[in-house]
Amino acid sequence: MISVDEALNRITGTMPIMPVEQIALSDTLGRVLAEDIAARRTQPPMAVSAMDGYAVRAEDVQDLPATLEVIGAAPAGEAYPGTLRPGQAVRIFTGGPVPDGADAIVIQENTTTEANSVTVIEGKTTVGRYVRPAGLDFAEGQTLLSAGRALTARDVGLAAGMNVPWIKVRRKPLIALLATGDEIVMPGDPIGPNQIVSSNGLALASFITAAGGRPIDLGISPDSRDALKAMAAGARGADMLVTTGGASVGDHDIVQSVLGEVGLELDFWKIAMRPGKPLIFGRIAETPILGLPGNPVSALVCALIYLGPAIRAMLGLGDGGAPTASAVLGRDLAANDERQDYLRSRLEPGPGGTMVATPSDAQDSSMFATLAHAQCLVVRAPHAPPAKAGDVVTILPLQGGIVSI
Repeated sequence: MISVDEALNRITGTMPIMPVEQIALSDTLGRVLAEDIAARRTQPPMAVSAMDGYAVRAEDVQDLPATLEVIGAAPAGEAYPGTLRPGQAVRIFTGGPVPDGADAIVIQENTTTEANSVTVIEGKTTVGRYVRPAGLDFAEGQTLLSAGRALTARDVGLAAGMNVPWIKVRRKPLIALLATGDEIVMPGDPIGPNQIVSSNGLALASFITAAGGRPIDLGISPDSRDALKAMAAGARGADMLVTTGGASVGDHDIVQSVLGEVGLELDFWKIAMRPGKPLIFGRIAETPILGLPGNPVSALVCALIYLGPAIRAMLGLGDGGAPTASAVLGRDLAANDERQDYLRSRLEPGPGGTMVATPSDAQDSSMFATLAHAQCLVVRAPHAPPAKAGDVVTILPLQGGIVSI
C-alpha cells in the first residue's frame, strides 16, 4: 500500500492541462481563465455625482446661506452641455456627469429651492465632495482578472463593467464514468432479489460538475469481460475514465485485468486509507484511468481526495489536495491503525464560535446516508494515538465547489 499523499502526487502530477476555448461572458461562471483580462474602458468614464443634489463650485458655498442660480440639470446618462460659472449650480442626480466648472456636490437635503435658484443652508462643502472621479474603480488597460482564476459571480459582473464580451477559458475536462457490477441497477429500473440501486454514477456525475468537469455517463457494465471491454471503449476522446467497482482482487473484480488487455499501464492500486483502500490509477495510452471502489461512501470520499484535485490540476488550478481546516473534536477516538482514516462527522458551532467536529458512531463504507448528512470528514493519520474530546483535529469540509459568488 502507498500513502494518501504519494497517491495524490502521482495522480495530480501527471494530469494534462486542458486546452483553451473562447466563450461568451454570460457562460463563464465557474470557468477558469486562460489569460489575463484588462479593462477595455475606464470606470467611471468621467467624473460623476455620488448623490442627488446640485453641482457647484466649492468656493461659492463657503459662506452660508448661499443662493445660486440653477442653470440646468444632469441626470444619469445625460450631461449638462455648458460650463458652470461663479454663482451658478446644476441640478444633478446620482451617476450624472459633473459639469465642466463644477468641483463639488451639495446634497439636496442641505438646500431649499425656488423657481430658478437654490439656497445652500447647511453642510460643509469641499472640493471633490460627493464627486466620483473618472477611473475611481479602474482604468482602461488595467489588468483586473488574472489567468488561473475560477470566475465567481462577482468576477462576471466586473468583467461586464470592463466591457469584455468574450473570455478565453480552460475547456472543462471530459470525465467518462463507468459503473460495474451485476448487483447494481439504475434508479427506477426493475430490481432483482439480489440487486441494489446504484448511486455512484449520479453522485460522481454531480461531483464532477461541481468540481469543474463535464461528466459522460457510460452506464453500468455487467461483470462480463467482453461487456466491460466494449463499454470502456466509450471513453475514447474523454480526458479521463473513472470506473466504480471491481477494483479489488475478488473473482468478480475484473476492471484491472480487463483494462490491462486494452493497454492499461498500472501505476498503483492500493492505498493506506479508509474508506477507499482498493483504488486503481494508471493510463491507457494518454488517457488517465481512475478506478474507484464500488462502495458508495468509498467512491465519493476517494473522489473528494483524488478526482477533485485531478480536475483542478487539469484546469490549471494547482496540484494540491482538497482544502483542509481545523476543528475541535466532539468525542473521544481510539488509536488508529496503519490506514489514514476519513470519518464522516457533524460540524457545529461550539463555545466561543469554535467549530466542533463529531464523528458518527457508524462508519461502514456502505452507509451513504451518514455521508449525505455529514458536514465534514475528520482526518486521522496512520498510527494516530488516541484522541480526546476537545483535541484539535484536521477536517475536510464537505461543501464548496468551483462555482461561487
